[in-house]
Amino acid sequence: MNPSYSRRAFLQHAALLPLAAGLATPAAAAAFGVPKRTGGSHLRTSLNAYSFSDLLTANAKDPTKGLDLFQVCDFAAKVGFDAVDLTGYFFTGYPQAPEDGYLFRVKRHAFNLGLDISGTGARNDFTAADPAVRAEGVARLKTWIEVAGKLGAPTVRAFADSQSPYKTWQQASGNAPREKVEAWMAESIRACAEHGKKFGVIVAVQNHGDFINTGAEHLSLLQRVDHEWCAALVDTGKYLTADPYADIAVMAPYAVNWQIKETMQSTMKSPRVDLTKLVTLIRGSGYRGYVPIETLSMGRKDYDPYAEVTKMLEQLRAALAATAR
Repeated sequence: MNPSYSRRAFLQHAALLPLAAGLATPAAAAAFGVPKRTGGSHLRTSLNAYSFSDLLTANAKDPTKGLDLFQVCDFAAKVGFDAVDLTGYFFTGYPQAPEDGYLFRVKRHAFNLGLDISGTGARNDFTAADPAVRAEGVARLKTWIEVAGKLGAPTVRAFADSQSPYKTWQQASGNAPREKVEAWMAESIRACAEHGKKFGVIVAVQNHGDFINTGAEHLSLLQRVDHEWCAALVDTGKYLTADPYADIAVMAPYAVNWQIKETMQSTMKSPRVDLTKLVTLIRGSGYRGYVPIETLSMGRKDYDPYAEVTKMLEQLRAALAATAR
């Protein structure tokens, strides 16, 4: 790819950057900021285990059904991924930490297959008005930060949005003002990031289409957290705006992990992702690291994760090749 084209394409989709940058404070510049990177973009593929959610859930209930994390790793190696992103929900004993022996078997199995473990994650709700709910989320994420450290995973995903039984952050917060809710969230995430610092694990905050709908909102929260061990997980299917690529361009420089979805708003009615356009944006930001893909059923009765993941990996490889220098 022509380097000048890559830079031009990135800048065209980064129109929101000046606005988002205006949210920064002097303190933010001292801790949170764009990671220092050299050598240009370098991207590696990863499989998010949540693509096999139904099969993994079935296996947890009955080991004779579905598949387990070891088999997810086998599949990832067979089709040629570089890494796996192993969602915490599917580990034995979740939400408690699995026994070390189990974790080390998973780690060794992935290593034997030539796979890195690019991340993991647990559920949390930091939008809730009840401090006990937020404290529970902090404790859970701290547990999974330690799990990630043992697995050798560099990131733990933290949600920036409400969770069941709530449907929206307004409901979860009791209609508290947005700024107050953002302050709650930042306090909780900062506590997790400080714990992550002790274990060498980055807390990667994911937009999920509720409290965080835009790149500017995503960046505002991270700047309020203001911690060097907190950064962005960019979910390409959860910026609910007229031009999600512009929001992705805002956040790409701050990303330490991704969830690349099949469609731009995680529904079959929304446009399919243009992977060449997306990878051009990612490369233009200078990002170096894993680009996990995650397929979802999105109401498809005939959803086959094996087929959908394989197809999307082929498309991602084509985009990587088309945008390579």
